[in-house]
Amino acid sequence: MRFQTPLVPARLIRRYKRFLADCRLEDGREVTAHCANPGSMKGLAEPGMKIWLEPNDDPKKKLKFGWRLVDHENGHFTGVDTSVPNRALRAALETGEIPELAAYGTVRPEVKYGENSRIDFLLSEAGLPDAFVEVKSVTLSRQPGLAEFPDSVTARGTKHLGELAAMAAQGHRAIMLYLVQRTDCARFALAADIDPAYAAQFDAAAAKGVERLVYATQITPKGVWIGDKL
Repeated sequence: MRFQTPLVPARLIRRYKRFLADCRLEDGREVTAHCANPGSMKGLAEPGMKIWLEPNDDPKKKLKFGWRLVDHENGHFTGVDTSVPNRALRAALETGEIPELAAYGTVRPEVKYGENSRIDFLLSEAGLPDAFVEVKSVTLSRQPGLAEFPDSVTARGTKHLGELAAMAAQGHRAIMLYLVQRTDCARFALAADIDPAYAAQFDAAAAKGVERLVYATQITPKGVWIGDKL
């Protein structure tokens, strides 16, 4: 998935109200960017960090920049926009790039299911059970090389696990797919100390047949692509 507009480098001044970030462009201008990430962004929102912004000229948008990446200035990047994984994954699903799901020919995003929820992707194919795929963006890393989810308590994520378990109980495939939006991690674990309820619900969902997939991403200021399975 390529970014629609070339990204521009900046330095983070501060992130506040979860969805706003004041930034300084290379020419010295200070701008406010939209931060499409409701999580805590532990370790990713320190003042002075190099970041990459996507400018826009959409008259309907109040903010003219969107915060897309953290540049760790060591050759590695983290994608902070939580909408990016779904866009990148949709392209990968439609072209059969996820081996475990490549047999499905129909990919439908944002389908209603469960109790007032929407599944990220519903996959279908004649002769196969429907596959309900929930996607989570993973950006937390507290140990070198290890990515963790979640980075804060997520009641919504816990609810999704319960609804996936219900789909598995009905004979469907139910997949929790974690997409690691960090290029410096090769392993994944649940952050049970941050949200014990989520970790417990995951174990319960797995016992009922919910599958877990973890994939890396390739990230540059040009775009984000699905990487290797972790």
